[in-house]
Amino acid sequence: MYKAKVAEQTFEFEFSDEKALEGTVNCEAFKMDTAQQGDVHHVLHKHGSYKVKMVRFDKENKTCVIQVNNNEYVVSVEDRFDVLLHQLGMDNINNQKVNELKAPMPGLVLRIMVQPGDSVVKGDGLMVLEAMKMENIIRAPSDGIVRSIEVEKTDAVEKNEVLIVFE
Repeated sequence: MYKAKVAEQTFEFEFSDEKALEGTVNCEAFKMDTAQQGDVHHVLHKHGSYKVKMVRFDKENKTCVIQVNNNEYVVSVEDRFDVLLHQLGMDNINNQKVNELKAPMPGLVLRIMVQPGDSVVKGDGLMVLEAMKMENIIRAPSDGIVRSIEVEKTDAVEKNEVLIVFE
């Protein structure tokens, strides 16, 4: 499932084929045909003809600007993982300096990969947390220095329990 937001409208859609030409949008079935000429896609949908071109794409923020018949639209897209992060309350974690890293889910600490005083960069692996029989690498949400580690290997942790404190 994906969500796309254009202006104030939100569209939930799923694709039922590999080429993303069939599926549902807001629970309504759709089917379209496309032909590509250079960087322009010619789309036929519901007896309408549309020229679609990707103008800009921002992978980090998952937004793009597309041009449809010479009109530009800013589109933000979320996939199922973005929806899950939002449900866990972790969707804005990259937009701010983090002083504490909290457990995103209940689990068991399998391995701690840093020590107090270590300097970490956003995305570095900090620890491995087992949850629902899956090993999850908990990564640094921002650059920082580890002040203290509040858990030990084999500790059972609850959601939102503080794992690591940063300076």
